[in-house]
Amino acid sequence: MAQHILALDQGTTSSRAIVFDHDGRIVSVAQQEFPQILPVPGEVEHDPEAIWSTQIQVAKDALAKADLTAREIAGIGITNQRETTILWERDSGRPVDNAIVWQSRVSAPICDQLRADGHAEMIRQKTGLILDAYFSGTKIKHLFESHEGLRQRAAQGEILFGTVDTFLAWRLSEGKYHVTDASNASRTLLYNIHSLEWDDELLEILDIPRAMLPEVVPCSGVFGETAADLFGQPIPIAGMAGDQQAAMFGQVCFEPGSAKNTYGTGCFLLLNTGDQPVLSKNQMLTTIGWQIGDQVTYCLEGSVFIGGAVVQWLRDGLGIIENSADVETLAASVEDSAGVVLVPAFVGLGAPHWDPHARGSIFGITRGTTAGHLARAAVESMAFQSCDVLDAMQKDAGLQLESLRVDGGAAGNDALMQFQADVLGVPVVRPVVAETTALGAAYAAGLAVGFWNGLDDLSANWQEDKRWEPSMEEAERDRQLRLWRKAITKSMDWVDDDVK
Repeated sequence: MAQHILALDQGTTSSRAIVFDHDGRIVSVAQQEFPQILPVPGEVEHDPEAIWSTQIQVAKDALAKADLTAREIAGIGITNQRETTILWERDSGRPVDNAIVWQSRVSAPICDQLRADGHAEMIRQKTGLILDAYFSGTKIKHLFESHEGLRQRAAQGEILFGTVDTFLAWRLSEGKYHVTDASNASRTLLYNIHSLEWDDELLEILDIPRAMLPEVVPCSGVFGETAADLFGQPIPIAGMAGDQQAAMFGQVCFEPGSAKNTYGTGCFLLLNTGDQPVLSKNQMLTTIGWQIGDQVTYCLEGSVFIGGAVVQWLRDGLGIIENSADVETLAASVEDSAGVVLVPAFVGLGAPHWDPHARGSIFGITRGTTAGHLARAAVESMAFQSCDVLDAMQKDAGLQLESLRVDGGAAGNDALMQFQADVLGVPVVRPVVAETTALGAAYAAGLAVGFWNGLDDLSANWQEDKRWEPSMEEAERDRQLRLWRKAITKSMDWVDDDVK
């Protein structure tokens, strides 16, 4: 019997592949970054061929590092940057344009028009989503408007749409499977999270042909296999989930009221609400966490667009660090931010503000401000934004969290995790296996092929690595949050409608 699961973790800035054993432990990892394409401020694109080439290469590298063949892999799970939109030709498999990344604000004018036409509340009721350029549906419409005749070709079945999971499954199977899972479908503005199907009214409003849409499958289930020539023999493709839902699954947050926060390119906080969707009154998203068989688990989600990406900006934009890992040392070179507040609204603000016209701002600079203060303010911005999200989420759910499970690259920054516990006022807990996004995809695939027998098996694998208790005095916490929220307010509505 095959003793391993291969997880493909296709992220916003890099592609990774991780091999896991039955205990949920990492056997091998391979990772490659790929270029970010930034046509104008506020717009972000990727080359779909770079997504594919890096992902298939790291998959092969991870198997080679573990000295494993396809015969020893029980199944593949896919997890992906969500909402990123790719259109490609059915016959040739060639993308028609660059992928429009979830961060991109290019379709904000389309959202403004839909809002003006009175569609926002209907969209929210059906999809659980805020009408925002973040999601896939308006990105498809933008591509139609940018390429003459493209919509007509899509209506004739010549052009296919997919989020990154769909594109990878298509390429892995050499065009045999055009599928997505319920968690990714729920992020498109096109999927009714109550009836669990593509919604005709939403398709009509956005003028999107049903013929281009993938089949929606459960997150855990064998729906196909890889082409034999990719890995030497076919491997079952048995799991799929958007990255944040996969991280929630990997954190075994199976009980209503449990929550996790992922510190990746963005920060994404999810709260399990059980088998019933909870529509937010505080600008949170209602989303499908996962579907196993006919059973659907729903979550409230708060999405922060720029989390760890602010560290990339310090590295690539300002050049004050050489490697992303250097930010922890630079931030620790000062005792505090000395009143400097950095709002990383580089592509607008996500939850709970949803302001595409906000832009990044730095406040409180003096002659004494150093690179260390900027680095500390940048790191702290991740915690402040997550605090805003959790406050709104707790109001919706009517509960107070007992603890917050954390993962993602920046969760390895101990100082940030302590600061997060301080400003939240609740303990922060990091698991032994921090790669919970890939682990969640592996779990979904492993359940489908019988590698694990059920959720209890998965819960038994979870182990605590470290816990941070709040230590900041309440008066200081209130002062810092008050300063942060003052800065947020001043960053909002910065860009005029007619200026990018």
